[in-house]
Amino acid sequence: MFEKGMIIQNRYEIIEEVGSGGMSIVYKAKCHVLNRYVAIKVLKPEFSDDTSFVGKFRVEAQSAAGLSHPNIVNVYDVGEENGYYYIVMELVEGITLKEYIQQNGRLPYQTALDFIMQIAAGIEVAHEHHTIHRDIKPQNIIVSKNGTLKVTDFGIAKAATSNTIASSAMGSVHYISPEQARGGYSDERSDIYSLGITFYEMLTGRVPFEGENNVTVALMHIQSEMIPPREYYPDIPVALEKIVLKATQKKPERRYLTTNAMLADLKKASMDPNAEVGIVGGAATNSAPTIQISEEELEAIKNAAPAGTGISMFPVNRAGGELDEANKALESLYQEEEYDEEYDEEYDEDDDSLFDEEYDEEKRELDPKMEKMITIGAIAATVIIAIIIIVAIVSISGGFKKKDKTTEQPSTVESLNMISVVGLEEDKAVAALQEAGIAYEIEREYSDTFEEGIVMRQSVKEGEKVEESDKVTLVISKGQEEVDVPDVVGKTLDEAKAALTAAGFEVDEDDEYNEEVEKDYIISQTPGGNTKAAKGSTVKIVVSRGKEVKVAKVPNLKKKTVTGAESALSEVNLKLGNVSQEYSDSIEEGKVIRQSIEEGTEVKEGTAIDITISKGKEPKTKTYTATFSGSISNSSYSFEEGESVFVELILKVGDASYTIISDYYSEASFPIQLSNCSSVSGLTSNNASLVYSVKDENGSDITGNFSSSGQAKLKAVEQ
Repeated sequence: MFEKGMIIQNRYEIIEEVGSGGMSIVYKAKCHVLNRYVAIKVLKPEFSDDTSFVGKFRVEAQSAAGLSHPNIVNVYDVGEENGYYYIVMELVEGITLKEYIQQNGRLPYQTALDFIMQIAAGIEVAHEHHTIHRDIKPQNIIVSKNGTLKVTDFGIAKAATSNTIASSAMGSVHYISPEQARGGYSDERSDIYSLGITFYEMLTGRVPFEGENNVTVALMHIQSEMIPPREYYPDIPVALEKIVLKATQKKPERRYLTTNAMLADLKKASMDPNAEVGIVGGAATNSAPTIQISEEELEAIKNAAPAGTGISMFPVNRAGGELDEANKALESLYQEEEYDEEYDEEYDEDDDSLFDEEYDEEKRELDPKMEKMITIGAIAATVIIAIIIIVAIVSISGGFKKKDKTTEQPSTVESLNMISVVGLEEDKAVAALQEAGIAYEIEREYSDTFEEGIVMRQSVKEGEKVEESDKVTLVISKGQEEVDVPDVVGKTLDEAKAALTAAGFEVDEDDEYNEEVEKDYIISQTPGGNTKAAKGSTVKIVVSRGKEVKVAKVPNLKKKTVTGAESALSEVNLKLGNVSQEYSDSIEEGKVIRQSIEEGTEVKEGTAIDITISKGKEPKTKTYTATFSGSISNSSYSFEEGESVFVELILKVGDASYTIISDYYSEASFPIQLSNCSSVSGLTSNNASLVYSVKDENGSDITGNFSSSGQAKLKAVEQ
């Protein structure tokens, strides 16, 4: 695919491969436009060839690029290079949550709570933008080196769920919701189920369902009850177990309907591990009954999942055959069966996203079965309305059994139609109920979304019948709950953010230089520590940038004296460093030849600048060349026939010696003329002398039998 050193789109340089999954390969790359490192996820060829998949992948990846949150891996770019489709993402240094759990085992509940709150915060933002992940699992969550968790793979997850993808590509089915396992419609609550399973694994170190294969695990999600976490580890706080069991209910409508609602309980549990959250009345209670599926449906799930559901329990057989037939059979089954009541949507006043237009369009697009249900429902509703109208007309006209007006007794109980007062101020809501003749009682709760004194909920929905003897309960907002503000002064930035976030506060950062407080530690906070403030409000913290680093520009010191250079440096709060010397033909003696840091460079005040001072021009050196004259003569030595003697002539100049003659000579060679000897140059002294010696063939010194008139003449040479 991509090779090290490749340049993509004249921008991204491939550095190295850092990972590989079922659907893609991930590379570390450098963006030369913004000068930063990024991660590039490249689709494998078998998916790049699927035009339908690629189209959905590009749309969803571009949608994911619109998500920006500290707990989501940011998507920067989407593109194609030589038939390979890729997305460019934020490069996060760290390991997956799955690897983290494998390395550390079950996590301390405080750590697991912090992790799941971070994950849920990222998913909440995605849901607010109508983006459903559909493949939340520890493998798709990165634990960065600074402890921040980031959710990744939004684009690939949704595109994959629109195509029949092999299980080796989609990964484990240990985290999918029952409706995904059945091939039904999935929404935000499917992500919440996967969040619950992920939380379960962090608390216990295991997934709730294990089986021989993906089919077995998928069926367990549909039919089997999970063992509550506290049965494994009783030290897990009750509130955390309740949150897990609430999030992992079989029926979507029994789960948290929004990630925001789950986050609210998580924050409550962080303040009080035994708080009343999630499933009230016992952690092990599961109000969703075991779901029974037909033999036909069971067989279909075992063979394959319906085309387009995003899950295939076995690898895709692109060549056709028995597996294709199984897929077609299951798709037919799902088109023919009637809509299961477990997927009925219940209206939730805190989750308006269930009814907005974009959501419905997506729902219709992804679940053709739903269109059929809606059509049947519309016909049924029309018939019911027609019957009601007929009954009403007949009743009014007396078409049914006529009542004797003289004997008819008035009803003792009158029903009233409930009105809507949600969102009204308390006094206006009370006045409206009194005018309508509806009795009421009031309860009060803290709220992060409703201002104090506003009606948040009413126990009877608008239009429903209320008996005169009944009381409608109004829940009035007490405003945001005030909680203790942690004292984070003196803590590191990461510690402060973690403490404030866990306490339910937003964090606003500022920074400034400080001579006393170390860099990246908190100088002050507003409001102060150990005071109270509204939960969800913002705490401003001031982070130290450390001691202020003042800089100065290095002046030009060239051709200045040592004193002048030192003075120039002192004027800009710099100091003179080491002073060295060397000869210079161009710079006057005693002046600066060069400086260790160039003129105009900005350096920290107090920096020492080294200089090199000229010693002036280097003096010329004088050497000598020696030439020789005279001779060595035989004075009295009597040579035998054929005999030779060894003659050695040495030139001594100071402590140095130079050999001029070193050879054997016969009687006829004498006198030896020294003018024939080679000259010696490069001598550093003119104090020179010649020393000779003569030895016979036995090595005996016979110098006394010879005489020398040799001389060495030295001539000076300037360089």
